[in-house]
Amino acid sequence: MTQDSDGAQAGDSLSLEMVAAALRADSSDIAIYASVLTQSLGESLPPGCVSVERSRSMADRMQNRPGTVTRIVVRLGEKTLTLGTQRGAPVAEICHEVRGIVLSRTTVPIAQWAAELAASLVSYAEQNAAAADALRRLVAGE
Repeated sequence: MTQDSDGAQAGDSLSLEMVAAALRADSSDIAIYASVLTQSLGESLPPGCVSVERSRSMADRMQNRPGTVTRIVVRLGEKTLTLGTQRGAPVAEICHEVRGIVLSRTTVPIAQWAAELAASLVSYAEQNAAAADALRRLVAGE
């Protein structure tokens, strides 16, 4: 992939926009969000950043199926974004968490949640790129 003037890869911004658009597209279908997040983010982010909670019926267990996604949790630094269902409707939350303790929890509309997710992903990528660059300079003795 090519890099733009900010040092980000050109394909990254496009896929972030696609994720945000997909998340806003249909606020009534949590399965779409689950698929996008578990496939796109789960493969892109370090282990432990994305977790998925599922509900497995007896039929799911007997047929060795993973079950229905009930909640997705994305942890990026001190920000935790959750998307789940409550009484069949999607519920999006943004939490500020420090050392495992939730200091604030705000329920937000899906569009705001998607925008916050995209912004948090960009910030997380920038922080990690800066840290990797600092480590390379340290190792190289610059």
